[in-house]
Amino acid sequence: MAVTKAITKCTPYLNSSSKVDKWDIEMTYENDSEGDATYYTSIFSITVKQLDEDENANFTLKAKGSWTNANLVAICPVARWDGVFASQVDSVITNPPVESTPDTDFNVPS
Repeated sequence: MAVTKAITKCTPYLNSSSKVDKWDIEMTYENDSEGDATYYTSIFSITVKQLDEDENANFTLKAKGSWTNANLVAICPVARWDGVFASQVDSVITNPPVESTPDTDFNVPS
């Protein structure tokens, strides 16, 4: 299973000092290559605010041009998304549900 993941959409929100205080981030996961029998893709998204509900800092305020891809990945719950994606691939690709077949010869017992 060759999994790739990349941030595919990212929107910064700027405060009055032109510093980012919130991000909307989407990360796309892909298992193998499109066209392969084991190909599977999923998109995860999150809104990360500089301060959470308890006023704890999730990241340091800085200009949008100062952010790197690594900085953005670091504020995403990648470990959780990795687990969810692995579970999705397992249930859809590795161990899909067995399809049942109809028994058209069945007679209703009397």
